[in-house]
Amino acid sequence: MDGICVNPWLLAAIIAVVVIAVVIKRMIGEPVNARDLFAAPVILTGIGVMALIKKTDLTGTDLTWIIAGAVLGAALGALRGATVQLVDKGGVLWQRYTGRTFLAVIGTLAVAAGFSVLAVKMGMHEEARPLQLSIGLSFLGESLIVGRRGMNSGIPFAPARAR
Repeated sequence: MDGICVNPWLLAAIIAVVVIAVVIKRMIGEPVNARDLFAAPVILTGIGVMALIKKTDLTGTDLTWIIAGAVLGAALGALRGATVQLVDKGGVLWQRYTGRTFLAVIGTLAVAAGFSVLAVKMGMHEEARPLQLSIGLSFLGESLIVGRRGMNSGIPFAPARAR
């Protein structure tokens, strides 16, 4: 047995729930702490990397487009991160998605979709790039910018919640 096999539909549903939960929390506003800021992006990116490692039929063309897509995804996430509102609430840093954030989401989705179409037209196999990797790197780019902006603000990050 070479690891745990998860039904792709179940995995997609789990990822959708995580992404929707993160977006809803950020629309409402939430305290910023390092664990919450980076946990979901790192987990999704890790799942994507593991999916890539398991693929045995990747070509040089696939890898080139995967790397370019990874850089683009992180950059688009960073752009989105620049639109997140950061405020001092109760002496700690809070973040909230704004209308500009959602405009950035629409724009970045359009750019990412165009990139994917171009990659396939240029020889990348459609199934070569895991969706989890794309989503994870996009959220990681956003988190890096939000984290940097938060550190530069001088407002302390919220403490991690006790479990």
